[in-house]
Formats: sequence, C-alpha cells, structure tokens
Amino acid sequence: MQQPNNNQRQGRKIFEDPYRINGKITAPVVRVVGENVEQGIYNIKDAIKLSDDLGLDLIEISPSTNPPVCKIADYQKLLYELKKKEKERKTKSAKVEVKEIRLGPNTDDHDFDFKLKHAMKFLSAGCKVRVEVYFRGRSIVYKDQGEIILLKFAQQLSDYAKVESMPKLEGKRMLMLLSSAVKKK
Repeated sequence: MQQPNNNQRQGRKIFEDPYRINGKITAPVVRVVGENVEQGIYNIKDAIKLSDDLGLDLIEISPSTNPPVCKIADYQKLLYELKKKEKERKTKSAKVEVKEIRLGPNTDDHDFDFKLKHAMKFLSAGCKVRVEVYFRGRSIVYKDQGEIILLKFAQQLSDYAKVESMPKLEGKRMLMLLSSAVKKK
C-alpha cells in the first residue's frame, strides 16, 4: 500500500501535517519528552523504537532547537486537541456587531432624541452604530440638512462614541459610522 504524502487531498481540501512524525524526522539526535518516558537525548532510531514500544508516535514539536525536541504521544489525539483549542479560541474572539439607525432629512427633535438614546445603548454595549439618513423622492435636495443631522448626532454622542467615517452620500442615503469609545467589560 502506498504511504500518504504530507499534502494529501481529501475531497476538495488540501491539508498539511503541522508536525513531522516517526520516520519523517530528519535529525540524527533528538531530545525526547512525554508522559511515562525518561526524558533525555536519544539517537533517532532509539527514540522511534521507544515510541513503538509504547504504542505511540514520535512527534517533532520543536524542530528549530538544537537538538530538536520530540514528544512521545498519540498523534491523532494531539491533532484533535489542537483543533479543539483553535475552535475554542475562535469562539472567544470578539465579534463586533454593527447596529443601524435610520433618520430622515426632516427628523423631528423628539424622534432624534429617541434614536439618540438607542444609539447610546448600543454603543455602551460595545457595538458599532451606522447612522443613515435616507432621502425619499425629491428630498435628495436636502443633502445639506442630512449632513447637519448626522454631524449633530455625532456631536451629541461625543462622550460615548468616536466617528469612524464621516458622513458621505451613497446614492439616496448618507452614511456615517460610529464606534464605541467605552470599552466593553
């Protein structure tokens, strides 16, 4: 039977072994570590024989040291634990939500204050807020009013947010992005 190579095709994904194991280790002398193993410097043949006697794999975990460090362990179990740690790390990474608030060019003061309170709540929760002024029909002639509303909105939120992108017109909408100045706990 043919031995699989490092770059083996599985379905559509090509994966590469992160470590060299057993016969693929090229160093003549290695430092051996692991559970239930006497740590020390071994000839590569003796180290492979030791791992075979225990029914485990010899895994080169630090090839750049002199001599390279090899661990005696179950290779599949090691890969499983690495994937598990990577998945856990990804779930713990911060995901920034972007909340959207829509205004009109002729938004009343009460509506403006109502939207402002929502934005404060979103920003204090650590979210980003995209404020949008939507121009319907011929209200596009009030572009300057839309920009004034957005700048007023940013000025009112200066304690809670910093402006990430200034108001800019994109088609029939004028957008501005605010990010939280308060750190999420």
